[in-house]
Amino acid sequence: MESPIEAIVRIIHSGTPESWSERNGEAFEALFGSPSGRYRSNAKDSAKLRAPGISADSGVPFAAYIHPSSPPSGPYGGLSFVIFPAEDAFCLVGMVVGTQGLSPDEAILGRPGHARKMQAICGWLNKKYGCGEQVAWAKQDPTRIDLDVPETIKRLWPEHAKVFERYGPVLYALYRPTNNIDGTSAAVQAMLDVMFEERGQRPLTQFQPESEAIQAAWFAHLTPTVSRGQVKDLLGRRRYVVLQGPPGTGKTRMARELLQSDYQSFGRSIQFHPNSTYETFIGGLAPVNADGSLGLRFAPSPGFLMQAAAEAKRDSARNYLLHIDEINRADLGKILGEAIFLLEPNPESERVIELPHDFGEPFHRTLSLPPNLHILGTMNSADRSIAIVDVAVRRRFAFLSLWPNAQVVDDLGCRLTQKAFRDLLAIFVEHAPDDAFVLIPGHSYFLGKDEVAARSNLKTSLAPLLSEYLAQGYVTGFAEDIRSYIQWLEAV
Repeated sequence: MESPIEAIVRIIHSGTPESWSERNGEAFEALFGSPSGRYRSNAKDSAKLRAPGISADSGVPFAAYIHPSSPPSGPYGGLSFVIFPAEDAFCLVGMVVGTQGLSPDEAILGRPGHARKMQAICGWLNKKYGCGEQVAWAKQDPTRIDLDVPETIKRLWPEHAKVFERYGPVLYALYRPTNNIDGTSAAVQAMLDVMFEERGQRPLTQFQPESEAIQAAWFAHLTPTVSRGQVKDLLGRRRYVVLQGPPGTGKTRMARELLQSDYQSFGRSIQFHPNSTYETFIGGLAPVNADGSLGLRFAPSPGFLMQAAAEAKRDSARNYLLHIDEINRADLGKILGEAIFLLEPNPESERVIELPHDFGEPFHRTLSLPPNLHILGTMNSADRSIAIVDVAVRRRFAFLSLWPNAQVVDDLGCRLTQKAFRDLLAIFVEHAPDDAFVLIPGHSYFLGKDEVAARSNLKTSLAPLLSEYLAQGYVTGFAEDIRSYIQWLEAV
């Protein structure tokens, strides 16, 4: 027996407008109620179908799952799941704001989580089903109904020109099906599940494993995992890399494991702070013991970078790793000075700068960086006191983000920490704007099989971090949700 999702996919791939209203009506009705429906019978109260019949003068035809309060005809408002048929092409599928405006779904559409989910779904569809082509697109902010679909998408999908011309500004998430039916099925399920979940409805029990698998797949685009091997490969290609992310995601730990295991301890770790200077990193004059009555004199002293370059140069057969912890706690542009010229991953010729003093072997009055010298910075995105903002500096480093890893919590946490992690992650996903989303506390706050020790760690480590976020105004837009979560932590 054909499932309701299969019926919708068949409509999308049929390429014919015949019996448009009837076929969409049957597929919509089949979505609700057991044994074959995907959602409970009462979920039908949260949406209704509008699928006008298609004729020569019907304009841009569609089938839309709209808010139940919408009128039976004419403009409607709020969010909707829509299927647009096209001549000689598969139907275009997507999420749309009714031309009447955001109401009655302004709260959903304005929540950062809704846009974030759609962007993640489209990112996942592109990666899994695009085969190198863009098959999905999502708007940064669904409420911006003054912004049209980008010209690049219009040129890429010309068969849907009429849809873009008529509804461009209100389209906010789109999937252009290919011959891969699995991709269309995944897109339909992902978008419908989000829409109905926003209205308080989840798939029936028998469909939840499939729904959760799809959700886990696109959710991975919100907090992608980065392996040590990926960082090593990137260092091999780019030489200069920064690992950034919220506290507790294992940035420093990964850097130290790389140094010890992948570089066989050939390298060193240093830490930046607000008092780090050009002299300590590149080189400068420093006091040394002197003969005679003076006691001290000043002599050229190489800094950390010059020392690392010298050590790497002495053993050019091995790669050398200089790990700079807390790289954003100092003004890297000032610390590097003219040495920023040297940070070119693949220069056409050797780059050399003049030094103000003679530093002795092996550089004397010039400095160059050997090709086997790699630099890995680690950067806490929650520390906003000082940040790398110099575009010239940022261009020379490849940036990778480390996110909280749910699998680590599942493997190394207990039931309490697993719940604490899921609940806090849900708060950030749903309510945090982009600048606060990067502050999600990492998985290290949620580890421990012993519930007594885990409870203590949550109260003495996680709760103070969240309180600091509140004090610094980092989570202003969803402060009450964070306060409520802290109260729960104190109560467990």
